[in-house]
Amino acid sequence: MYFLYYISSILLILIFLFISGLHIYWAFGGSWGSSAVFPTKDDTIEPKMPGPVPTLIVALGLFGFALIILLNIIDHNLPLWVDNICKYGILAIIGIFLLRAIGDFRYVGLFKKYRKTKFGINDSKYYTPLCLFIAFLGIILFYSSTVVKLYEFIKEAF
Repeated sequence: MYFLYYISSILLILIFLFISGLHIYWAFGGSWGSSAVFPTKDDTIEPKMPGPVPTLIVALGLFGFALIILLNIIDHNLPLWVDNICKYGILAIIGIFLLRAIGDFRYVGLFKKYRKTKFGINDSKYYTPLCLFIAFLGIILFYSSTVVKLYEFIKEAF
């Protein structure tokens, strides 16, 4: 159980830090990888890119997700309120990425209508599978962390 717990945690932290770093890069004017990250009805329409502030807010949120997972594995003797933030934070991460994977039934997710655009192709090949993978790792982390914490509680009690 420890193996799943630490591997899923490390993978999630690395994924969130990478995506957060990519958003920081975009916020400061970088363009690598940004050609097909916004959905459109067809490829002739140029998507309106958000400014640096919204992009940095997304980067901060992704960094916060990494921090929640890091706090979950650093120390099991955290105050109850921090432990609850970690537990419910992981559930929120699972929910957010499952909803993103399901999509809006138009532009993003498994059930999108516009599949032939650059974004639609990338969404089918990369973004939606990544969201499902993040949700799957989150589920593994949530259940394995519960088992690990229960095991440590029993070990300390006896």
